[in-house]
Amino acid sequence: MSDQPILVEQHGGLGRITLNAPKALNSLSLPMARAMQQQLDAWTTDDSVAAVWLDGSGDKAFCAGGDIRAMYEAMTAHPVGERVPGCETFFTEEYRLDFTLHSYPKPVIVWGSGIVMGGGMGLMCGAAHRLVTETSRLAMPEITIGLYPDVGGSWFLNRMPNGLGLFLGLTGAQINATDAITTGLADRMVGASERDALINALASAPLATDAEECIRNVLRDFEDRAAGQRPGSQIAPHLDQIRTLTDHARVADVVDAILAVDTDDKWLSRAVGSLAKGCPMTAHLVAEQIRRSRHLSLADVFRMELVMSSRCSMQPDFREGVRALLIDKDGSPSWSHGSVAAVSEADIERHFTAPWSGEAPLSQLG
Repeated sequence: MSDQPILVEQHGGLGRITLNAPKALNSLSLPMARAMQQQLDAWTTDDSVAAVWLDGSGDKAFCAGGDIRAMYEAMTAHPVGERVPGCETFFTEEYRLDFTLHSYPKPVIVWGSGIVMGGGMGLMCGAAHRLVTETSRLAMPEITIGLYPDVGGSWFLNRMPNGLGLFLGLTGAQINATDAITTGLADRMVGASERDALINALASAPLATDAEECIRNVLRDFEDRAAGQRPGSQIAPHLDQIRTLTDHARVADVVDAILAVDTDDKWLSRAVGSLAKGCPMTAHLVAEQIRRSRHLSLADVFRMELVMSSRCSMQPDFREGVRALLIDKDGSPSWSHGSVAAVSEADIERHFTAPWSGEAPLSQLG
């Protein structure tokens, strides 16, 4: 396998980009984001490419998130409270790439098989055709590392019904293909073993004539073939309960309600457990990002998230969460607040105040 950050191929009128870090579950690095942006920009004006296919190397993951090890190294090179240029650069270019996918002039198809989390969700949610398989596991688990559901999470969590976006953001709960489609995070499920056949079918289709119609016809056939492989819904049995649990004005009350759940259901109990160990500051950021972004444009969402993420890199929780999960692997982060109720309004507001003066890095977006 090449050591290039991405692999680029062309199959007929289909341009293919493959994230090429299988040992890291295709976690998105800065070189990867830059290479993808450059290729997508080039294909915008290339008439030989009518549609774009995006996937990840191997079978385990499309993309398990951002390269948080690199961000940890960048953060720990600076004292708490000081700006972290390495993180600001990564988030700026990652969000620009995500926005490019959302607004791309040609159809983008994402093969979201296996693990799709964090930064992988940002890439997938921007695509015109978001495919999942029976092996797909989607989540925004940032509460475990002291960040928050970024990469456009403010946009797509807001579009889920009945408190579901808030619940998924607070708990980092993983969802399967069926629930990804039900919640609007994916469009179709196809068989995990069908990737090569699907690429070949798309490459053989007359994409230059009518790319959207051709893609839909091909995808519909593969979707029908996988109809019997759909997993059972994990969320459906809990929808009414989730609506009740999240129906509070204060996020501290929402968290208390979720933590008080006593259940034998494995999916729900894992969600409760993740919240119990999660970062109190993140809980507030999840609720606040959803509230503040309800009527924002997509470009303004990414501008807001860049401020939030840059601030998170300056604060202790993000670096502490990564340390506990990936560096020392002790699973015992020491959060800056002992509880959700202990977080002050000033602590929250700080995360929505730009650390820079003058023109913002994403001011020209959109």
